[in-house]
Parts: sequence; structure tokens; C-alpha cells
Amino acid sequence: MSWIILDREEQLEEVDRRSFSKPQLIFKHSTRCSISTVIKNRLYKGVLPENIDFYYLDLIANRGISNAIAEKYDIEHESPQVLLIKESKCIFNESHSAIYMDEIVEKSI
Repeated sequence: MSWIILDREEQLEEVDRRSFSKPQLIFKHSTRCSISTVIKNRLYKGVLPENIDFYYLDLIANRGISNAIAEKYDIEHESPQVLLIKESKCIFNESHSAIYMDEIVEKSI
């Protein structure tokens, strides 16, 4: 599985730019949360579709980026959380045990 590490706020501009050519997914993960670890493992077991770029955000190390994401896309912060960005807008977000790869793929089409 190949994730793009999201560790600089400036990368959000890249996410937006790329979202016009293919969907961009941001996975917000807390290394201190057991539910977040379960969801991360669930996502790692799946095959990443090539039509989506996957970004991984470590919330503990980069809380400021998470706050910027919440503000930019007008989505309340949760953890774990996925946001699917298309044409610079969040078209899908889900959190906790409701995160499934097949639903992400379905929403990306």
C-alpha cells in the first residue's frame, strides 16, 4: 500500500489541484486511538484503487494540519476520519467504524 504522507499544510493546495484530475482521499489517524488503529488496518488490507490518491495524516504529530482541513473543507474534525476531495470540494466524509474501502471507491466514481 502506498500512501502520501501529509505533513505540511501547503500540501492541501496540492490535494486541491490534483482533485481536478482524480479524487484525493485524506485519512486522519490518531496513533493513540485503538479504533483508529483498527480502521487503519482495515484500509491497509484493501487494495488501493489507482484512480484515487491516498494521503495519510498522523493527527498527533500534525494537529494543526487537521484543523486546517476542518476549516478548509468545512467538516467537523473526527478521528479516525476519511475525506474524499473532488474538484476542490469534500464530496464524502466518514468516521470511526463506518469507514470502508468499498464505500470510498463507490463515492469516488
